[in-house]
Amino acid sequence: MQISLRENNTSFDSLLLLLREEDCENLNSFGEEMRDILSVLVSRKDFNGKKGSLLRVPLTEGCLYLIGLGKKEKCSLNLIRDSLAWGLRSIGKNHGVKASVLISHLKEYEGLSFALGEAGELCGYVFDSYKTKGKDYEPFSLTEIYSDVYNADEVSAGIKLADAQIFARSIANEPGCAVCPSTMAEKAQDLAKEYGLECEIWDEKRLADEKMGALLAVGSGSKNPPRLIHLTYKPKGTPSKKIAFVGKGITFDSGGLNIKPDNYMLTMKGDKTGACNVLGIMKGAAELGVNVEVHGFMTCAENMPSGSSYRPDDIITARNGKTIEINNTDAEGRLVLADALCVASELKPDVIIDMATLTGACAVALGKYRAGLFANDDDLAGKILESSERRGEPYWRMPLEDEHISESLKSPFADLVNSGERYGGAIFAALFLKEFVAEGIAWAHMDIAGVDFRDKEYGIYPKGATAFGVRTCLDYLMKVSC
Repeated sequence: MQISLRENNTSFDSLLLLLREEDCENLNSFGEEMRDILSVLVSRKDFNGKKGSLLRVPLTEGCLYLIGLGKKEKCSLNLIRDSLAWGLRSIGKNHGVKASVLISHLKEYEGLSFALGEAGELCGYVFDSYKTKGKDYEPFSLTEIYSDVYNADEVSAGIKLADAQIFARSIANEPGCAVCPSTMAEKAQDLAKEYGLECEIWDEKRLADEKMGALLAVGSGSKNPPRLIHLTYKPKGTPSKKIAFVGKGITFDSGGLNIKPDNYMLTMKGDKTGACNVLGIMKGAAELGVNVEVHGFMTCAENMPSGSSYRPDDIITARNGKTIEINNTDAEGRLVLADALCVASELKPDVIIDMATLTGACAVALGKYRAGLFANDDDLAGKILESSERRGEPYWRMPLEDEHISESLKSPFADLVNSGERYGGAIFAALFLKEFVAEGIAWAHMDIAGVDFRDKEYGIYPKGATAFGVRTCLDYLMKVSC
């Protein structure tokens, strides 16, 4: 679904107004007609601007939607973005074809038009490709949005970031029966053709030739062989930086021979989200025309149990020659990332950023609304956190140094083990990955387990895959592009 954003127009089917509690107490910011309507609703205590409140008021023509933002002191651009998406989604579900958004009284929040572009594009996304469109099917019907605050460049940039996130979501939501490693490669090739990107695919024979032993081991139990995908975007001018993104692309994760319990296996189609995010980032980088050379690496495999699966106690060799003792086949994400981090390091980029639905431990530590960030460089970590704040995708920086956990990486039979004890699992995984990043390269690891999937609508997120992190990474690219 595409939404066309336009400057304010008096022709609309629904009117959306976001109000703080203080706005309800002082209605002088609004025109006479709107002020008369609001004064009646406020005096009757039908609406008071409390955070999370929504009131739908039928008008002579169309409807008025009021959404509360709470106290002014606690209001933020992120809350406004989420509330816009929620309100516009409500309008679309009630068959509003056009909506007018009144937010000029909120102009003090920098980036308002940018957030409007994001919310306007993200609000109508739903993954319904497999639903039968019968008589009971009610499609989202919002097609145009008008606003009294409109910066064309900011709106356009917001839409491009949102489109990239939607692109990643749509692939991440696909089930394992529809998307396997070779399918991911095909999608990358299609993207490369559309945007003029360079694309290189390593099949199982090339992976063996290139000594990608970790990736091959993880994919050994499936009839669908693994793939390494490498996309490259180069700007027209001299790039300000060379940045590599690495994404975990486990198209389905059964756990392998250390098989998951049945309830933990549900949603494991989403274990490819890191790779899907990288696809979205490459699309966004090309559409935005950032002045950065961007490389996207996706390590795609299916982690399945069979007679050919890799086993606990196996010892495998990664691309950089380090040997790894396998003590848990369900700790496979760090293995496929390890080989890709080696390849990315060989390009000698300024920065490597990897993202993965890596550890349940991170979800336990940070919950379902905040991702983990590990980094070996304070400046890089700071820039990513600034971008995540602007885009409303919160991260929490986690420790990357721990001598006790580092000791548990050691194996009596190989250089490393792939899994440690229960406690500090997210830190263990990050320290493991660090072993495969070349010295002197600024590196960040995003553990997006816990935030990659929503079981109910929340702000800009529908049910299903979130593609959390795509807009943060694109915001970061825009900032370092200068």
